[in-house]
Amino acid sequence: MLYAAIWRALPGPLVVRLLLAVALAFAVVAFCFLWLFPRIAPLMPFNDNTVDPSATGVHLMDVRAAR
Repeated sequence: MLYAAIWRALPGPLVVRLLLAVALAFAVVAFCFLWLFPRIAPLMPFNDNTVDPSATGVHLMDVRAAR
């Protein structure tokens, strides 16, 4: 429903509407990757470790030696 409203708001014939829709989609993706995602990245918990790697009992040197 929202996309239909955007499609009806775009001016011009079908070819112009397609080009405008592609340009609009590109602008939204560029906005997200260049501005939005870098701004919210520090707020995301993806880099918060909850497991202590030294508590596993397996060391990287032991894994390499086992090969």
